[in-house]
Amino acid sequence: MGEQITDTRTRRPVITARAAATFEPVGRSVATARAFVRDTLQGWGYGDIVDDAVVLTSELVTNAVVHAGTAADVLCLRTDGGVRISVADRYPEREIPLQNSGQTIVHPDREGGRGLLLCGALASRWGVEYTAAQKHVWFQLDLPERPAGTRSAGPALPVDALPVTDSRVRVAVVQIDRSGCIGFWNDDAKDLFAYDPEQVIGKPLTDFAAWPHTPGTGTGIAEALQLSRWEGSYGIRGADGRVVPVYASHLRVRDADGEASTVCLLVRDHERAILQSPQRTPAPDAASQAAQSEGRPSDPFEVFIGSPAPDDLDGLLQRTVERARDMLDGDAAYLLLATDDETELEVRASTGLPSARQRFARVPVEAGSGRYGSARMPAVHEDLTAVPGAVPLLSGTGMRSVVTVPLKVEGRLTGSLGVAAEAAGRYTNEEALRLQFAADRIALAVERARLTELERLRRGSLSFLVEASDLLAGTLDRDQTLALMAQMTVPTLATWCAVYTVADQSSEPELSYVLHEDEDRIDGLKTLLMKVDPPEPVPTPGARVWTAPTDAAHDAALRTSLRSLGLGNSARPSTGPGATLATASAVGGETVVLPLVARNRVIGMLTLGKPTEEHFRQEILELAEDLSRRAALALDNARLYSERTAISQSLQRSLLPPELPDVRGVEVEVIYRAAGEGNEVGGDFYDLFPIRDGAYGFAIGDVCGTGPEAAAVTGLARHALRLLAREGFSGPAVLERLNAAILDEGARSRFLTLLYGELWPQEDGSALLKVVCAGHPLPLRLRQDGSVEPAAEPQPLLGVMEDLELYEQNVTLDPGDVLLCVTDGVTERREGTRMLGDDGLTDVLTTCTGLTAGAVAARVLRAVERFAAEPASDDMAILAMRVPEIPAD
Repeated sequence: MGEQITDTRTRRPVITARAAATFEPVGRSVATARAFVRDTLQGWGYGDIVDDAVVLTSELVTNAVVHAGTAADVLCLRTDGGVRISVADRYPEREIPLQNSGQTIVHPDREGGRGLLLCGALASRWGVEYTAAQKHVWFQLDLPERPAGTRSAGPALPVDALPVTDSRVRVAVVQIDRSGCIGFWNDDAKDLFAYDPEQVIGKPLTDFAAWPHTPGTGTGIAEALQLSRWEGSYGIRGADGRVVPVYASHLRVRDADGEASTVCLLVRDHERAILQSPQRTPAPDAASQAAQSEGRPSDPFEVFIGSPAPDDLDGLLQRTVERARDMLDGDAAYLLLATDDETELEVRASTGLPSARQRFARVPVEAGSGRYGSARMPAVHEDLTAVPGAVPLLSGTGMRSVVTVPLKVEGRLTGSLGVAAEAAGRYTNEEALRLQFAADRIALAVERARLTELERLRRGSLSFLVEASDLLAGTLDRDQTLALMAQMTVPTLATWCAVYTVADQSSEPELSYVLHEDEDRIDGLKTLLMKVDPPEPVPTPGARVWTAPTDAAHDAALRTSLRSLGLGNSARPSTGPGATLATASAVGGETVVLPLVARNRVIGMLTLGKPTEEHFRQEILELAEDLSRRAALALDNARLYSERTAISQSLQRSLLPPELPDVRGVEVEVIYRAAGEGNEVGGDFYDLFPIRDGAYGFAIGDVCGTGPEAAAVTGLARHALRLLAREGFSGPAVLERLNAAILDEGARSRFLTLLYGELWPQEDGSALLKVVCAGHPLPLRLRQDGSVEPAAEPQPLLGVMEDLELYEQNVTLDPGDVLLCVTDGVTERREGTRMLGDDGLTDVLTTCTGLTAGAVAARVLRAVERFAAEPASDDMAILAMRVPEIPAD
């Protein structure tokens, strides 16, 4: 008979789920790792071994991130009999002291190495594995045998591991009536707090409770007493004035008469284990069970959201509300996200509700239990008709019962998730626990997606504002600035835009520009806005809602519909029903007005609109407000520049002769160009005027500098020349008196170069010129044979010396001769180191033989412009006079 062989091999456990995470080498990673393991095991339904697993993980992660100083990789494996958790660090050279290594084991009170002692005490099995890159410490916890029929049971523990209590455990029973006053006080309460019942009955519990006012906590003791169920810690002031820390369990009940009250069970805080409820875990759903049966990992987040999860925030939120609705078999669901300051909740996704109307709406997070004051805690409303306004978002939607749970990340309220049903009494605390478990799974993913979106919006906003500032700074034209304002907002910020301008405080706002993303809607929108009273020019910063366009659009659409049905005025509308209805749809959403304030004055309004049933997000309004400040300053700069340009042009026109007289027998042409954008007032001037019968005075001059001071000297020179010449003074006498007048201006005086002469047409067809050239570029004479020569000699300029001795020179222009007079803006035209100069001007003039005076002036100007690519930086004046040739008989 053969030897019987017994298979002593141990059956390898079957891995049914896994979860992994990496934690950076920072102190807060230890707490994050604890939460990760706790959430994972609770999601797997292993609540019985959660505490031991969390303790061991905490010690091992501390060894990795604090003592080894590397990142920690935590891997959780679920098996059919328990769980195996591995913690790896990136420091394989740092060996762990083992019991049989001969090394001294550290004291249990020391942190370094304590995790191994705990592994030996708490884990079913544990071990250490070394690789070239990592060191793994793992432990395994088996599920305890649980007696059949128990709701919840903890593992068997040694006596020294049991919770510590006093020899006589006292559980205070306190009943609070609906007004918050104490109605019952048992003997244990008397022993704990040293108050006799008659000392406390009838008094509010708030007189004795020391509630911890923790920042970010929106629920006080009075609010907690109104909740259906509550557990937590606070203090009770005893008769001796000292605060006794207690752990409390509140349950709100009602008696046979329907009277509501709250029963409070209180123990000393260190005895909390007596009252503290164990963590409840929801039953696995069908998807999780299917994943387990197929041996696939069932990550709670992936099970709830589905795999793959949406990449964008809106997609993730929409998937969340749809899965939450299906999980609790609800009729509707919604999700709100907290604003940056956490004072409001913003509707970001919904299903089964009019989402277009509710999207981006905001509700406040109030301090009390009303409205969304309980958003920081799970809440169940069995019948909303019994508590009107408890959930403002559901008002008028037909929903009767609702369960809401908070989304929290590191203790901060980041949002609220709600599921509602049309029937009353659909939800209990069990559903709240299931929904809270799901909310805890997705809160971190939602917060990451929200921060990613916020960062993207901030980067986009910054880029948008930088580009907008560059565009607005690139123009000083008012109309172009208005167009840029509208084009930057549509369609980036709004569907349509209208800009109103205010000329002054006494003027009504004027509709200056209208733009719609659909060009076919612009005319209809402009017509509609012209019929509506403009918004009030209020300087208060920020966006305010303006309902007039929406109301007018709806009224117009209604009248059009009635006329098309033959129920209204028989007169046909000015536009077809389709156009009117389309306009109403285009402006039927939210419309906001932002003031355009510059230099403490309202200069206009920027109006932004959305199509039907759409609202603006707060981030968009803040961006629009920032843009409006920049646009207002650009618009005001354009206005000031336009005013200055108009003044400059008006002054320039006043400094130049209104028109040139016709000179018998002489062709005269003048070209004037003032340098500077917008034709600023220049220092160059010219004039041609009659002195007496048959004689004309002419002048071309250049005042040093530009601007108002130069303009003052220009006006003085031109008017003094006319006055003195007509008084019969000769050319030298005219300039000497003008020189004295310029010097009399004192500090406001300017140097002046001036070419002045008298023109005397002769009977034989020639012309006699009497010329004085005071520091000015010499006039050039072009003869019929093409030769060019100076027609005068240089003399001192004006405005420098008091005693001038000037003289007059006579020049005769024969038929066909040309006299060219220019300012130094012509001769000093530059490109780099090259300059046109007198020689260059002479070369140009030699090519003008036989041309008229107008053609000569035009050719000189063209040569000056072509000499350099850059615009001229100095004023230019060109005066050409030509004696026509005598026609042959």
